[in-house]
Amino acid sequence: MRRPLRAFALAVALTLAAAPGAFGQSSPPAADPPPPPPPAQAQPPGQNGDPFGEALTLAPKTIIFLKGQAKWDSALESLIDAFKSVYAFLDKESIKRAGPAMTIYTQADDTGFQFQAAVPIEAPPKDPPKGDMAVGQSPGGKALKFVHRGSYDSMDSTYEAITNHLDEKRLEAEDVFIEEYQTDPVTTPEDKFVVHVYVPIK
Repeated sequence: MRRPLRAFALAVALTLAAAPGAFGQSSPPAADPPPPPPPAQAQPPGQNGDPFGEALTLAPKTIIFLKGQAKWDSALESLIDAFKSVYAFLDKESIKRAGPAMTIYTQADDTGFQFQAAVPIEAPPKDPPKGDMAVGQSPGGKALKFVHRGSYDSMDSTYEAITNHLDEKRLEAEDVFIEEYQTDPVTTPEDKFVVHVYVPIK
């Protein structure tokens, strides 16, 4: 699975606060190859009337999440494994879900990322999980909403469009990104994803 464009987009966006408006001020090295064309399943951002860069306020949610880290070339597989573990815990403890699953990216670079595979719940359980699984709150506050439809791999082009949008608007992003899955990442075919991407803004 190809991940370099998305990794680059995340890494640049996460450092935007330190250098706002810096995109495009220097030319890439001449030796760099041109980026590959987007996958055939990719849809242009904002297609079907979807919001792209809609300003809103995120309400924090109580979540159960599994902390992890992964490489971009196995991103989807790692996230699916993490969500399966969270789902298994919820089923075992008879905890009801209160919203779509989400990935909270806490750190990213050109090789991999750290994440929280999270599921909203109505209230903290009486017996909280232990180890890498924990109960917490999802990020809240001012954010921009972007919508992706298509394959998971084609999200490279969506994240590239997001970084361009942040640059054009000269916005300062917080050091976190959120993918909220309107289609279950465990059971949805890889090319049928619908994902809401939230970018918290300072």
